[in-house]
Amino acid sequence: MIHVIAQREILPGCMEKFLKILMENIPNVLAEEGCIRYEPCFDIEDGPDADKTGKSITFVETWESEEHLKAHLQSKHMLAYVEAVKPLCGEGRSLRIVRPC
Repeated sequence: MIHVIAQREILPGCMEKFLKILMENIPNVLAEEGCIRYEPCFDIEDGPDADKTGKSITFVETWESEEHLKAHLQSKHMLAYVEAVKPLCGEGRSLRIVRPC
């Protein structure tokens, strides 16, 4: 099992559109083989209205294996999602892939 903690900067004024595209894709991700958890989260520091004004989204994911994660990243729906949200995202991003001790 592996865990992914990924953060993505969202451009000012684009959070609502980003979330619409993201929420439409979540059922596709959850249906993927090997997906245990796929949960987008708002940063607490962005405040109580982060769903409208937030600066970033953090994804907390759990996958059965690295192979499942690799397949996820190459899936048709994820490639389409990445293209759809590209104009809504800033340059800021981070990615950590960890495994339990």
